[in-house]
Amino acid sequence: MDSRGQVSLEYLLLILVVLIVLGGVTIPLIGSSIEASTDVSRASDAKVAVQTIANAADIVYANGPGAKRTVSFYIPVNGVIITGNNSVIFTVTYSNGTQSNINASTQYNLTSQSVNVQRGWYTAVVYWPLNSTTVIVTNITRK
Repeated sequence: MDSRGQVSLEYLLLILVVLIVLGGVTIPLIGSSIEASTDVSRASDAKVAVQTIANAADIVYANGPGAKRTVSFYIPVNGVIITGNNSVIFTVTYSNGTQSNINASTQYNLTSQSVNVQRGWYTAVVYWPLNSTTVIVTNITRK
């Protein structure tokens, strides 16, 4: 009777050791995959934000001088939006500390400016003043 109890205890301890080893291996893998998917989501949201601004600039350009458009967009992380030289750029910092520039090009020259933004929803006004040669992105404000 005692030998069966001893065997059962050994099996339970063996299963416990296997679970600890598997947990020690899989938990870091799960953490890194969550960070990677979060980074992809942030980069995707940043791409949507810069494309929204660039598309608004293209529509204003297509409508001609005097045109104006207000757009809303989501900024996933703190950073800087830079406009100018036919592009809109947003720098994303990933969880491992690396950075990349997310950019969208426009068909027409934009005024050069940089605006510090924090995570959240923003609106921007894009317009082309009369008697001007550039489209202006202005009033980037938090909702």
